[in-house]
Amino acid sequence: MPMMIQHIDQIARSKGRDVLYLAFHRELTQDVDWERLPVRKQIIQWLDNQEIAWQECGHVASTNFYCSYRGQIYIDVPFDESSPTYQKLRDYLEHPDGTMRFDDARFCYLPLSAAMENAHHDEPGFWEKWAENF
Repeated sequence: MPMMIQHIDQIARSKGRDVLYLAFHRELTQDVDWERLPVRKQIIQWLDNQEIAWQECGHVASTNFYCSYRGQIYIDVPFDESSPTYQKLRDYLEHPDGTMRFDDARFCYLPLSAAMENAHHDEPGFWEKWAENF
């Protein structure tokens, strides 16, 4: 049975904290062959080697816009600049000036407060009712 991909804001709400994720597109409407994207494979291999948990995730949920999965991954490391694990992750993904080391990847941060704006999406039957009017 295929695994359901959760939206990143849903993950933040379930974790009860700010979350980090990677996107491999510049715009949500951009087609990306994410399954063959070398940088995505390289980063996943590095995460696995570092024993840093990750999972596929969707973009922030919206009732006004839908796009297919673009290869995004949630990284299960809390945003904490004093954490050695966060520092290792940041230093792998970014140059010291904060620019990305990889042209085809974006290191993203979603605050819990922003994710909570969609908390009503978690109500039972929300998406089924929404789909009826789509």
